[in-house]
Formats: sequence, structure tokens, C-alpha cells
Amino acid sequence: MDEFLTNLPVYRDAIRQTFYIVLVSLAAGGVLGLGLGLVLYATRPGNLLASRAVFVVVNVLVNVVRPVPFVIFLTAIQPLMLHTIGTTIGTDAVTFALSLAAAFAVSRIVEQSLLTVDPGVIEAARAAGARRVGILITVVIPEALGPIILGYTFIFVAVVDMSAQAGLFGGGGLGDFAITYGSQRYNWPVVYITVATMIVIVQAGQFLGNWLARRALRR
Repeated sequence: MDEFLTNLPVYRDAIRQTFYIVLVSLAAGGVLGLGLGLVLYATRPGNLLASRAVFVVVNVLVNVVRPVPFVIFLTAIQPLMLHTIGTTIGTDAVTFALSLAAAFAVSRIVEQSLLTVDPGVIEAARAAGARRVGILITVVIPEALGPIILGYTFIFVAVVDMSAQAGLFGGGGLGDFAITYGSQRYNWPVVYITVATMIVIVQAGQFLGNWLARRALRR
């Protein structure tokens, strides 16, 4: 425990790094994933912007990337990271990889959430003369907002988990702290405190996501 108190400034920095990695990855991956999810939904056969070719390409891409474990994904895209951001280690590299991984996960959640929208609502909007893209933005997304928020909450939890795995690659954050100052030194109190910290972060995010989803569903 004394060693943990000695490394308290490092612990605080690790928390800040974790929040940076998670929030930036969730924001970037969330926006990109929302776009991919909208494409998957809208281009489905018989849907608003039906295009079999586009749907098949994007659907296959998501199906190929999404199931890959993050540690393997992080290793596989190192040439892309090196070409794009100039490094394969550190906080920026992990954030880049997490943003991509989150985007593919979000895309499927967004697509499934949008599919819950009552087709009658869409038909009513089309009968009123609304444009197809306008229906997507002003009708479909608002109608599915509650499930989408719950989906993003799930992704937040997953991103926190993946940010800890990134500690294996020197990515910083609580995972790196637990490995460097905990398990590698057989300092188990450090490991347990780190685990408890991550549980608190996850629970806080879960609570906020559930609260926002309830508000959206009441509208």
C-alpha cells in the first residue's frame, strides 16, 4: 500500500489518460459508427436508399472487422497506424485503434436500433412529401434515439475494457498502470485498486447512459 501512495501522481495521470483515450475514441468512433450504421440501414434492400452493392460491401466489412479481438486488431493495424500517425505505441496510437474498433461496433448497434423504428412512421413521412435523407435525419434517428443511447452506453463499457488491454502495448491509462506498477511488481493492492477504479468509471457511465435513454424514451 505504501508503494501505491508513492505512485499516487502516476495513478492520477493514468486516470486522466484513460478518460482521454475513452472519450476521444468514443467521440470519433461514435461519429464514424453512426455514419456506417446509417449507411447499413438506409441501403438495405427495400429501404429508403436501397443499394445492394453498397450494403453488401459495408456489411461484409463490418462483419469481418467487428468480431476480431481488440489485441489482435491493434496488432494487425500497426502498419496503418505507422502510416497515419507515425507511431504504433503510446496513447495516440491506442486512441486511433480504439476509435476504429469502436466505429465498427457502433455501426452494427446503430443499424439494429434504427430497424426498431415502426415502418408506418416512415411511410407517413414519405406520404407527407418528406425527402428520404430528411426522413433519416428528422424521423428515423429521433425515433430510435433511446435504443441508440443504450447502445452507445454498451460501447462505452467496451471501450473502457479495451483501453485497459491497450496497457499491454504501452498505451498508458489504468491498464498500463496496473501492469507496470501492479502485476509486474507483484503489488496486488495496486491491481485491485485499479480494478475498483475501472468499475467505478463503468458504473458511472452506465448510470448516465441509462438516465439519458430514459429521458429520450419519454419524449
